[in-house]
Amino acid sequence: MSQDVDQDHQEDEGGTDWIAIGVTIASLVLLVAFSPWVLNIQLGFLIIQVVLISIVIWQACDPFADAAQWVGETLRLPGSVRGATLDAVASSMPELFSGIFFVVVAVMSVQSDSAADMAQTGAEGYGSTLATCAGSAVYNMILIPAFCGIVISIYRKSKPTVDVEPEVISRDGMWFIACELVLIFFLFNDRMYWWMGLVFIGMYIAYIVHLFIDAKRYQRAMDAIHAHLGEVGHDTPTEQIVETLQEENIKATHMLVEKIKSSADEDDDETDSAGAFYGMFDIPLNGLTATIVLLVCTGIAALSCYWLVEVTNETAHVLNVPVFFVAVILAAAASSVPDTFLSIGAAMRGDDSGAVSNVFGSNIFDICICLSIPLLVNSYLIGWEPVLLIQDGKPIEGLVDLRLLLVTLSAITLLVLWHRRQLTRGKAFFLCFLYALFIGYAIAGSFGFSIVGMLGM
Repeated sequence: MSQDVDQDHQEDEGGTDWIAIGVTIASLVLLVAFSPWVLNIQLGFLIIQVVLISIVIWQACDPFADAAQWVGETLRLPGSVRGATLDAVASSMPELFSGIFFVVVAVMSVQSDSAADMAQTGAEGYGSTLATCAGSAVYNMILIPAFCGIVISIYRKSKPTVDVEPEVISRDGMWFIACELVLIFFLFNDRMYWWMGLVFIGMYIAYIVHLFIDAKRYQRAMDAIHAHLGEVGHDTPTEQIVETLQEENIKATHMLVEKIKSSADEDDDETDSAGAFYGMFDIPLNGLTATIVLLVCTGIAALSCYWLVEVTNETAHVLNVPVFFVAVILAAAASSVPDTFLSIGAAMRGDDSGAVSNVFGSNIFDICICLSIPLLVNSYLIGWEPVLLIQDGKPIEGLVDLRLLLVTLSAITLLVLWHRRQLTRGKAFFLCFLYALFIGYAIAGSFGFSIVGMLGM
């Protein structure tokens, strides 16, 4: 296959993931070496916990992703659709559970039965949910493609760029922008109502319907290609097959034909399995075991996210800064670890479109589900009253700037990906620079800096 990773890296697939173990050990060593123990022992301990939480979430979502991929292959879903749905849901579980726990912990911490006190505290909890999902969206949109581009440029010498199918950007990218614009429109109010959550859920259902239509078209093309190859043989030029099927109004791409040709030559005797704990244990997958893996991993991720919420709140207290800014950096990054390794793994397997569509799909899921479910939970806990986006009579600190940054950074990243539908190492480093600017804003914002205030808006 033209998109295969170099042979020496293919041989590393399966078994213990020594690269992942090396990354974990290096992260812990660097953390101990550079953690702020000298300045603040409590802060250093909290940062250690964030890294440990990230590792637990990562290892919980790894077998979840394997099981989800098995389901996708069983259902014959195209890589871009699987990446935007099953992979995206697998990697976005942390954001969903973190959002729910942020609002539940905040509302339940209120000592009085006053509706005003519950609404005010709930605003802080939902503000942290917004910060986590928005920060995760920026991380996913910018840093994950950047990491994929850098890793592929190093390890895939035969084709050192990440090539993206136009439909991934035109379909998933446009859906993401549409969801983002609706979110920003809602955020221009000083409160959010429960029915806004239903609007987001409705948009996600419409997105899934769109993906379902594309999946049926893909399956029809696969069946037609298999049937045609059975008639003319696998040695028939790909271009000829594509032209013949196009005359029959079947959309068959060169990439799909090559994939089916190559899969026919591969050894199919390998048992489908989910790798657990750095690939040291293989869990054979079937309908029952896949369901068990999905449920157990979901439970582990949920417990980890409750831990993450507690650590985020405590870190904000120690630093004496708004929880919003800590959630934008720590909670968002920790919850996005599964997205990172899932997309890099897809790119290493040659599924470039799946790697990028996972980014868009995760962000759409974050906005439509990970914000709507906590919104509904928060509304329920405070008697279906609107969830305030103001604290002490002012908008939640950082929320106004976040509206501007979300649109700007998303537009820039889409333009980078749309240019030649290709991600090079140079573009990857540029995206890393963009994320560094975002982190700089978050740090400065915790000390009172405001982009809107600076511009006099």
